[in-house]
Amino acid sequence: MGKKFEIKVLRLLFLFGIVSFLFSVRKPPVKDWLIIFLLKSYIASILDNILVKKGYLKYPVNLFKTFDISVLFSYLLFPVSCIYFNQATKNSSTIGILAKSILFSAPSALAEDWIEKNTKLITYKKSWTSLHSFISISSTFILVRFLMSVIRKFADRQSSNLSQSQKEIVL
Repeated sequence: MGKKFEIKVLRLLFLFGIVSFLFSVRKPPVKDWLIIFLLKSYIASILDNILVKKGYLKYPVNLFKTFDISVLFSYLLFPVSCIYFNQATKNSSTIGILAKSILFSAPSALAEDWIEKNTKLITYKKSWTSLHSFISISSTFILVRFLMSVIRKFADRQSSNLSQSQKEIVL
C-alpha cells in the first residue's frame, strides 16, 4: 500500500480519535476521564519511546514527522480506549477488570498486527510480536485503572477530611 493511502488512514484514525474522545468525556466524572487520558498518554509515550529507541518498533509513516513514536496512537487512540476501559470497569470486580482488559486489548493488538503486516505505519523488529503488544496494552490498562483507584481513594479521603473540618468550624 502506498504512502498516500497510509496518510489517509492516519487522518481517518485521527478524526475517529477526536470524535471518540468527545463522546468519552461527556459522561461524569469528566475530571476522572481527563486524568485517565493524561495518565495513559504519559505512560504510552514513555513505553513507546523506550521501544523505539531500543529498536523493537519503528513508525516509517507518521503524521508528525518530528517524532519517532506514533503520536496518534500514544497521545490519542490508546488514551481514548483507556477512558472507555475505565468507564466499563468502574464498578467491576478484580476478575471483571482482568477479563475486560483482555476484551479491550485483544482488538487493539489484532488491529496493530494487521496494520504491521499490511502497511508501513508500524514495523516490528527484534522479535517483537502482537503478543508483546497485547501484553503491554493490557498491562497499561490495568496500571492506569489501579492508579485511578488510588487517586479516587485519596480524593475521597481528602474530601471527607475537608467536610469534617468544615463541620468543626461551624460548631
